[in-house]
Amino acid sequence: MSSENERSEEPAEPEQLALIRETVRKAKVPRAKPRTWRGAALAKELPVARVVVNKGSLHLDQFFDYAVPEELDETARPGVRVRVRFGAGAHQVKNGRREGGRLIDGFLVERRATSDYSGPLAALADVVSPEPVLGPDLLGLARAVADRYAGSLADVLQLAVPPRSARAESRPSPEPLPPPAAPEPGSWTRYERGPAFLESLAQGGAPRAVWNALPGPYWAEEIARAVAATLTSGRGALVVVPDGRAAGRVDAALTSVLGEGRHALLTAEAGPEKRYAQWLAVRRGAVRAVVGTRAAMFAPVRDLGLVVIWDDGDGSHSEPHAPQPHAREVLLLRAAHDRCAFLLGSTGCTVEAAQLVETGWAQSLTAGREQVRRAAPLIRTVGDGELARDEAARAARLPSLAWQTVREGLKTGPVLVQVPRRGYVPRLACERCRTPARCRHCAGPLEAPEQQELRCGWCGRGAPDWHCVACGATRLRAQVVGARRTAEELGRAFPAVPVRTSGRDHILDSVPGRPALVVATPGAEPVAEGGYAAALLLDGWAMLGRPDLRAGEEALRRWIDAASLVRGQGEGGAGGVVVVVAEPTLRPVQALVRWDPVGHAQRELAERAELGFPPVSRMAAVTGPPEAVEGFLAAAGLPPDAEVLGPVPLPVVRPGGPRRPGDPPPGEQWDRALVRVPPGSGAALAAALKQARASRLARGGGDPVRIRVDPPDIG
Repeated sequence: MSSENERSEEPAEPEQLALIRETVRKAKVPRAKPRTWRGAALAKELPVARVVVNKGSLHLDQFFDYAVPEELDETARPGVRVRVRFGAGAHQVKNGRREGGRLIDGFLVERRATSDYSGPLAALADVVSPEPVLGPDLLGLARAVADRYAGSLADVLQLAVPPRSARAESRPSPEPLPPPAAPEPGSWTRYERGPAFLESLAQGGAPRAVWNALPGPYWAEEIARAVAATLTSGRGALVVVPDGRAAGRVDAALTSVLGEGRHALLTAEAGPEKRYAQWLAVRRGAVRAVVGTRAAMFAPVRDLGLVVIWDDGDGSHSEPHAPQPHAREVLLLRAAHDRCAFLLGSTGCTVEAAQLVETGWAQSLTAGREQVRRAAPLIRTVGDGELARDEAARAARLPSLAWQTVREGLKTGPVLVQVPRRGYVPRLACERCRTPARCRHCAGPLEAPEQQELRCGWCGRGAPDWHCVACGATRLRAQVVGARRTAEELGRAFPAVPVRTSGRDHILDSVPGRPALVVATPGAEPVAEGGYAAALLLDGWAMLGRPDLRAGEEALRRWIDAASLVRGQGEGGAGGVVVVVAEPTLRPVQALVRWDPVGHAQRELAERAELGFPPVSRMAAVTGPPEAVEGFLAAAGLPPDAEVLGPVPLPVVRPGGPRRPGDPPPGEQWDRALVRVPPGSGAALAAALKQARASRLARGGGDPVRIRVDPPDIG
């Protein structure tokens, strides 16, 4: 009998166990632990993976090559999330593979046959998910944003790609719906070029427009019709709004115009899993339209045909995390890269929007003056002269005109009262004519910290012999009327009327159309059913007197946003009235009275061009400890046409006090320097700052110097 027959007569169970043990032992030989894949065979084709690792340091802003094990060959596709060993030294090599280091996340961007690196490669540790989330278009956009803002690609990808949810990835996305029919122009007929704009979108065109929206509740529906026209041509559309309340309005309008299932809503309020599921539906092409807040500016919409940004002057569009891009600039990059249509809409008008029209990059999309007069409320002003002669204003710090307007408005509906939020600190201005006090050298704002001598907030030069360039006066003022006490006085004056508040701690979305006093801070005004009967815009000096280059522009934007919620004059004789407590001769107040935000922005742009202010010039802020800022500027190879303003000391943040993004650590004295370059040198400035900071980081140690390109507030 053969030995095989002898083994067949033995019990089967020991033989099966031995066979299983032998199979497991052999299977473990080629596949070592995932951290090294020691001895594992590499992929036969394209065995090199190019990876961007999740390390935001500027000196590591490059791709790194890794070997692809054969068992990861099918799942290691471009665009997937991977885990790699990072930080192993060149001496840690075993069996021709680099080992050691720390496991970190990254994205696989390319498979290659060979590597530019001549040394041994570490192997991919694992493929986190086979779902490709980083396409070539999104990678190119992230690279462009990183270069523009002197940041790293990894930091931008952290903003562009949301965190993974395995449960969301496991669910399939719905099947895409066919393109909808072309929408009717609707309320776009109120604008001179409105129907033509929609027609161009529906025919596959790429018009670029700066849209000055009429006051009233129709702007969300008008955006939805522009999106529908784009979808008609078989392309996708992206809408970015400043907050969740605006996103909800556009979401409801899109549902009404397009129906269910044709768009995705990307907001933080949805939660990580739902938001990632919506993002995947966009990435997979299941939906072609997206509306969302700031993070949606990177949404991977397929065949992008239109990008829309609403109210680009809102501070919520500026990302607080590195490299701190602005949604408007990101969408401009997308419009140029994808050659798609662009729509910047707002009831106001920023200087950047006016510049797009001035340069011819975009066309102006506005309504005629007759349409504006019918849609806008009546604007009335109360200046310092009226306040001085008004007995009621001296006693209750509220003018008689405001009392009368509230009393009349409460007969037909709610009345809005806008009061500045805490933290609005006025800048210095001429006591006689209210012209802002500025430095003779760089035109920066003058300040007197802790009642000390006058100095410039930009370049730090003193101004002991200041006098007003408009009227020659030598006295300054900084006055704020108490907003909280004013609101209390209103409540006492109308005890039978309910008072609702909307602010930072509790923001109302809407209020009924019944008589009520609604006290709100700028940006937190709720929508009233049927519109407000009247509005009071109080403490104008608190907004106009802020130490910020954009103080006038921002005050006008806030006023127009609030006044847009008031009933227009053409609505059956029941038009609303808006009272603004501010000096009527000031430029922003005059623009509000005429309802001419575009003209105000054009004049601001001309003035900034003359003085070399952004956006005509490009500017970057460098902050840090005094010695670090000085050393950084000395070593940075700035462009020859760069002008350094400062450094000047920043206010010391007290421990336990409120902090904003970019503020120095509590208790530490930091300086800030502004670097300004003329048009055309912005890219060179960003590259020089990025290279200088990367060099300092590569030499070892942490670098406390912070860089922000195009800071939103520069004083």
